[in-house]
Amino acid sequence: MLDLSGKAKTDAPKSAAVIDATDASFMTDVIEASRTQPVIVDFWAPWCGPCRQLTPVLEKVVAAAKGAVRLVKVNIDENPRIAGQLRVQSIPTVYAFADGQPVDGFQGALPESQVKAFVDRLAAPAGPSDADALLAMAEESASLGDLGGASQAYAQVLQLDPKHLKAIAGLARCYLGGGDVDRAREIAGLAPADSKDPDVLSVRATLALADTEAGETAVLERRVAADPSDLQAKYDLALALAAEGRFGPAADQLLAILTLDKDWSEGQARRQLLTVFEAAGPSSDVARAGRRRLSSLLFA
Repeated sequence: MLDLSGKAKTDAPKSAAVIDATDASFMTDVIEASRTQPVIVDFWAPWCGPCRQLTPVLEKVVAAAKGAVRLVKVNIDENPRIAGQLRVQSIPTVYAFADGQPVDGFQGALPESQVKAFVDRLAAPAGPSDADALLAMAEESASLGDLGGASQAYAQVLQLDPKHLKAIAGLARCYLGGGDVDRAREIAGLAPADSKDPDVLSVRATLALADTEAGETAVLERRVAADPSDLQAKYDLALALAAEGRFGPAADQLLAILTLDKDWSEGQARRQLLTVFEAAGPSSDVARAGRRRLSSLLFA
């Protein structure tokens, strides 16, 4: 059934997710819009009987999706250019667009159950990308101490995206964990020098600590135990612990120095403590608890 304008009349209520587009508005209404939500394009004509069957079903199902998808209808009689570019040879033809590209489609009037399955598939949340899946695998391997598996997964992420900052930092940490500081520094150098990514900042701080010349940990522990007031020995022990990646004990030694002398060595202990926090990670227990203790010392 047609209304007075010659357009297909539907019994289904229109929603804000259903609009008509033209050749001139197609770029905005479909291509650009599909970058933020999936867009279904219904190519139809007033004289097309199957179109009059399909369009009401599409409108009903899209309205039921409650904004998860958008329906754009294109009358090919009035707007032949886009239909020609997309090689629409028969109607109804339906295309689905996402991220500016056609990703699915069908021809002919399908039953409502199949239309609903088509819309549901398009409206479903996208699964993780290959890079995200590999990154999750790498982080799980790293948490289990499997540095080889983690390194391989991080490297695969970087093959997909050479600028992936979390993968750069993760791979650098794997090399650090294996004792290859030079290779870790090389990998960390792949990140932009001005990067503010917390993972990159953390691994760079760890590298800075690893560069520090520190004495043998056991010897320094004995020095501190023999004379707890020897602040230089505490500082040297903190450096040695941090170089081994033992950030909690390193922070404890530096906080012990600040408890006895807030301005020891012109603030050197405080500066080193902040580097330890950064290496441990801003959301780590070491950083959170340490910053609270530092604040209580400085503002007591």
